[in-house]
Amino acid sequence: MSALISLENVSITRGATSVLADVDLSLAAGERLAIVGPNGAGKTTLLRTIVGLERPARGVVRLFGTACADERAFRRFRPRIGFLFQDSDDQLFCPSVIEDVSFGPLNMGCTADEARRRAQAALDALAIGHLAERISHRLSGGEKRLVCLAGLLAMQPDVLMLDEPTNGIDAENGQRLRAALHAFPGAMLLISHDDHFIAELATRAMVIHDRRLLPGERHGHRHVHEHWHVHPVDPS
Repeated sequence: MSALISLENVSITRGATSVLADVDLSLAAGERLAIVGPNGAGKTTLLRTIVGLERPARGVVRLFGTACADERAFRRFRPRIGFLFQDSDDQLFCPSVIEDVSFGPLNMGCTADEARRRAQAALDALAIGHLAERISHRLSGGEKRLVCLAGLLAMQPDVLMLDEPTNGIDAENGQRLRAALHAFPGAMLLISHDDHFIAELATRAMVIHDRRLLPGERHGHRHVHEHWHVHPVDPS
């Protein structure tokens, strides 16, 4: 089965600084891949590179089997990849919740009625349908997180990319978020410092270590934190 997303020998620089080097990654349908590593390791940069918000210094980004090298190529595939930003305020920009959640489907070519139907269905699935007419920026942090996720789910993507999805979310809304992600039928790339969240959702993990992306090995026992560790690399 061909990969939905793949990176081949991708290196990312910022000025004269190397951020990530020689990254290889492959995400297949149904996989839930966690990317772990310390703050500043380049995890968010990696996700941004996958959707073309940052461009690699070298290497190939393939989305759904197509090599993407320019904005036109990335734009074609972005509707199929739902990217949940780390800061919800970077993602909400319409006056009301229903307008925000409808925005993606409208830009995909849905009629106004169909976009609103999809938006309301996504809000209802997250048990926040009652927020539809609320002002987006007057919501709590947890409510904003769920509204952002609803906006992605309304687009019916093949892949979700989640950047610290549990940040600033309360227990009740956190349960709603987890339930929606468990029900999501597509593939996922997720970044989180929440060990329980990763252990609950990820089918495998990769670790950013010294600018490289390496296979991770899970250690731990049931009912306790599970940590992902980098496999040792033969220096030869």
